[in-house]
Amino acid sequence: MLKPLLGPQGLAALAALARAPALFAFDFDGTLAPIRPRPDDVQVSTTIALRLEKLARARPVAIVTGRQIADVRERLGFTPAWIIGNHGAEDDGDPDAAARARAALDPLRERVRSRADGLAAAGVLVEDKGQSLALHFRTAPDRAAASALIEEVLAGFTATLHVFGGKLVYNAVAADAPDKAVAHAAFFAGDDVNDEPVFAAARPDWVTVRIGCERRESAAFYCVDGPHEMAGVLDRILALIG
Repeated sequence: MLKPLLGPQGLAALAALARAPALFAFDFDGTLAPIRPRPDDVQVSTTIALRLEKLARARPVAIVTGRQIADVRERLGFTPAWIIGNHGAEDDGDPDAAARARAALDPLRERVRSRADGLAAAGVLVEDKGQSLALHFRTAPDRAAASALIEEVLAGFTATLHVFGGKLVYNAVAADAPDKAVAHAAFFAGDDVNDEPVFAAARPDWVTVRIGCERRESAAFYCVDGPHEMAGVLDRILALIG
């Protein structure tokens, strides 16, 4: 069962982590910034950015996100040591793998283009991030109908692509693309289905944090209620690091 990060057990784990040369990794949407109806509207607040900048001077900080690296870099307000994008499929250090991941999605791109009018009419927003495709239905007037249409569009691609859900979104990446768990960390905070591989792969001495304590089946060790608590979490980490 998830334990509160700022409870006695979580604070003890953070204190132990602060004494080590740990890596601190964070998801972006829904973790460092609240999810918005349109992805383009999401930005890290100055309050969070200043704390992350201070943390990055003391410890290595990584951002592990479903967005493209170039997209998220402009939304952070500070410079982390690493950014891993497209759910782990995009890494600045391996351009050949990134090109293969992009090419694997070309057949789905063609399918999406052929169904563009119907998807738009259903209120589905298609986000092509190069190494991944996201089909959002948060703003659809009939979410059930939009979800069914997306599943119809994605049908037949499960053998060649990894298709997985999220918060009112379907994501697709190459079947052999690494997931977020490749970006191993001693501290990792995330809010969605695609963060669970990290939680599941974590060693007992890691501090894994689910954003949203209502998800009892998460593999994370700890939780906070929402992105609004991240400033307090960062303050506590910075105080423990000293």
